[in-house]
Amino acid sequence: MGLAGRERRCGMKAFVTGGAGYIGSHVCVALLKAGHQVVIYDNLSGSHQGVIARIAEITGAKPVFVQGDVRDRAKMESCLREQACDAVLHFAGLKAVGDSFEKPLDYYDNNVVGMLCVLEAMQATGARFLVFSSSATVYGVPRFLPLTEEHPLAPINPYGRTKLIAETMIGDFRASFPDLRAGILRYFNPIGADESGKIGEDPRGAPNNLFPYLMQVAQGKREHLNIWGDDYDTQDGTGVRDYVHVADLACGHLRALEKLAQGQESLTVNLGTGRGLSVLEVVHAFERASGRRVPCKIGPRRAGDVAICYADAAKAQSLLGWRAERDLDRMCADGWRWQSLNPAGYGAGP
Repeated sequence: MGLAGRERRCGMKAFVTGGAGYIGSHVCVALLKAGHQVVIYDNLSGSHQGVIARIAEITGAKPVFVQGDVRDRAKMESCLREQACDAVLHFAGLKAVGDSFEKPLDYYDNNVVGMLCVLEAMQATGARFLVFSSSATVYGVPRFLPLTEEHPLAPINPYGRTKLIAETMIGDFRASFPDLRAGILRYFNPIGADESGKIGEDPRGAPNNLFPYLMQVAQGKREHLNIWGDDYDTQDGTGVRDYVHVADLACGHLRALEKLAQGQESLTVNLGTGRGLSVLEVVHAFERASGRRVPCKIGPRRAGDVAICYADAAKAQSLLGWRAERDLDRMCADGWRWQSLNPAGYGAGP
């Protein structure tokens, strides 16, 4: 699917905050492969500059890189003007549910103040298109499943609350700045890596998410995987989530940007597979893909976790023409390829 009018002929120039991070880097690959230009704006607090060269290797097109923080509105505004960007894709922010309980003010500072500065910079420069990285955590404890976009919004952790505040800010800003076209994408649980094995998830310190942790266990970096709770009302007692391949997620961002460029004023959609998988199902699939055993240790439930959460992805398919195509086995195989080729993350490997 191409862009309409001017955008179809010469592509767009996208300003990608957090573009050196896990999800942002995969979206940059999708944008460049589709013929758009990319400016990555990242403070590298949770990412690696080495990803820039990897993106260029995969796509044959080198993104512009600017090191900066989203809370530096003046620098963002200057960069948007200098680079003449049409669109902003906003990924920069803190993202760990458990961590948000321990450091809530950091989350409000990064995620809410950062969103404010992005919107102010867009207003000052006239950038018209915004795609925002939101989260299924805005729904809170599911009142019904699968989760549709019309589900009540009642996040139960500080991280989710910052995402909901950011969504509300976008809506209020659109009311006063009608030229803005905004897409809000509510992710479920991204895992996997680019099929090339050149880019993937490389967390600093102990991973906060299931998939990078179990990969490190399989690699021998950690003794066992902690499973937080095995007494949920699920098929095997472990939590159930909607795991989606990060490359499918990246395609969803491309489709959302295209839709906005074609005239859609705003959109809010879930990006998930529509199927829930338990922690143990993911562990067993990964063991098959890697040929490695993943020892597990059961721990208590974590604050802020829900038992079951998975998407209704029908709106993304009808509105964007998007659906997740890669299954769990592919997610695990691609993730393990990244980990195997890059045992030290971006510190070593191809």
